[in-house]
Order: sequence, then C-alpha cells, then structure tokens
Amino acid sequence: MFDMPDFDDHEEVVCVSCPRSGLRAVIAVHSTVLGPGLGGVRCWPYDNGMAAIKDALRLSRGMTYKNALAGLDLGGGKSVILGDPKTARSPEALQAFARAIDRLDGRYIGAEDVGMTVADIDLMRDVTPYVAGTSWGASASGDPSPYTAEGVFLGLKASVEAAKGSDDLTGTRVGVMGLGSVGWKLAEMLYGAGAELLVADINVPRTVRAASEFGAQIVDPTRLPFEEMDVFAPCALGGVLTRDFAESAPVTIICGAANNQLATPDVDAALWEAGKLYAPDYLVNAGGVINVAAEASGTYDAYAVGMKVREIGTTTARVLAQAKADDRPTGAVADALALARIADAGDEGARARG
Repeated sequence: MFDMPDFDDHEEVVCVSCPRSGLRAVIAVHSTVLGPGLGGVRCWPYDNGMAAIKDALRLSRGMTYKNALAGLDLGGGKSVILGDPKTARSPEALQAFARAIDRLDGRYIGAEDVGMTVADIDLMRDVTPYVAGTSWGASASGDPSPYTAEGVFLGLKASVEAAKGSDDLTGTRVGVMGLGSVGWKLAEMLYGAGAELLVADINVPRTVRAASEFGAQIVDPTRLPFEEMDVFAPCALGGVLTRDFAESAPVTIICGAANNQLATPDVDAALWEAGKLYAPDYLVNAGGVINVAAEASGTYDAYAVGMKVREIGTTTARVLAQAKADDRPTGAVADALALARIADAGDEGARARG
C-alpha cells in the first residue's frame, strides 16, 4: 500500500472484516490536522480488495482538500464497504462496521455516500456516535444531497460567468451524467434556470422521467462526455475526465458533483491547456459535507448551513479568477489554497504545543 500512487502519507488505513456478517471494508484517514477526518461511507462492488483500498485512499485525500477549502475545522477520511449495495448492507454488517468506526474513537466520522442511505446511517448511529447525516436527534441534518446539488449549481453558475461574462443559464446546453439523488436535484435546478439538458444514467427509467419532466435529451452514458454542449456535469462515479476527453471533447466547462473526476492528476493541466474550464470537484460538491459537518458539531443551524453553502459560488469564482491571472490549472490553484490552510493550522498547532 505504501508504494501505491494514491498513498499520500495517510495517517491511518484500517481493513475491517466480520466473518459472521460477511463484512469487508476499508477506512482511510488521510489527515486530522484541521480536525477529525469526516467523509462518507461508500458501498460498491469493487473488482478486488486493492481497488477498494485505492478508492478509499483517493477519496479520503479528496475529503481533506474539500473540508479545508470549505473552511471547515475537519480533516479528511473516507470508508468503503466491498459488495453489492443490495446485499452487503445487512443490519449485522452495518453494525459490525459501526463498531469498527467506534474503535477509532472519533478520528473518523462517517456519513452517507454512494450505495448507502440515511436509514443505514441511522442504524449505525445506534452503535456509534461517530456518524452524521442522520434523520433523528437534536442535531439531525438528514439527507445531504440537496445541499450538495445547490453547491454544484452555484459553482456551475460561477463557472459560466467566468467563461461567458454572465451567469444566465438560459439556453445553456448542460450534460448531466448520473441522475442519482444529487444529479436529479441538479438537473431540476438547471431546468428551472432555463438550461437545455442532456442526461445519461444506467437507470433508464430515471432518464425517461427526466425527458418527460425536464424536456431532456437522453444520451448513452458512454457518449455523453463527447456530445456538443456548453457544460458537462459528471454526477456519477469518478475517473470520467481523461486525457482523451481533455483533448477532444467539444465542451467549454466541466462542473459536476462526482468525486475524483480526473482519471489521472495530469488531466488537470491537460484540460487547462485545451482551454476547458474545470471547476474542481471537491470545491463545488462540498455542500453535503458542510451540512453534515454542522450536525457533527452538535449544533445544527439550517440557516448557517445555507449561508456556508452559498460561499461555494464565491470560492469557485475566486479559484477561476486566480487560475486565469496566474495561467495555472484550476485544480492546482484549488489544491494550493487548501494546502495553505492546512499548513497554517499545522503551524498554529506546533506553536500551541510550545
């Protein structure tokens, strides 16, 4: 693992198994410099254990940057459960996984992610206090997807304004890949703002419904990234932005909810060189974690969360403007801002320790 390209001096990586329930899982804590590592619990049928570890490493590192850039006093962590979400989320398996999180004594706080539900987090909350995004309790915040979608929408408007001089989305062709809870809500917002939608999802009934409700054009998921459009919004799994996409896709702006959209780190520079404006995924999709972080603090305030989410648009505009001024890839600019905040916190901690 230490020799894997995705290992980035992670503080802690824990492999979990429970023969009785069949649970196999990985918890990765990338950094706790700013606070406990907060990040979602993902359930997915990985090809093998190394693929699961790779995903946990990449996702947890992304959470460190996401939380830092969102101005949260939280570090980065992520966990993955190996298996089909239809069968790997038994009560016994979730309880066993919750016990594993509990043994980390607060260094990692889990929340809902791909393949999981709020009900799953509720069940885990019966076992450990170190989960957030629940539907019950004094500080319960529930489903974070509306906040994620709102943050992406605001980031998308800021990106359109940076590229075209106006954030008016009327007639803007936007391709939404993935119509899960976040992708659907984003499509709904875009339709309300006057955008023309192209949609793709492996769930065909969802695309048919989108065509009916939003007047969307249905496109095969393999073709959508290369369709003629103004904005491409990846809202499914990551890795969709490749060098081939950077060099040949007829699109101006990339702004979506998916994590780890860059297939490889060098795609950030390739997109910039090709004149494509990429809104860093961990910047624009931070709305959900902002919501969950408020619950984890123990004092949930919906108004404060809403105001914090609105800052995503402002931060996106700042990153894009700095990238243009410095002629640097947008991902590199966002990374530098996140790392600067983490470094400042580390220096303050060192001074406090004497």
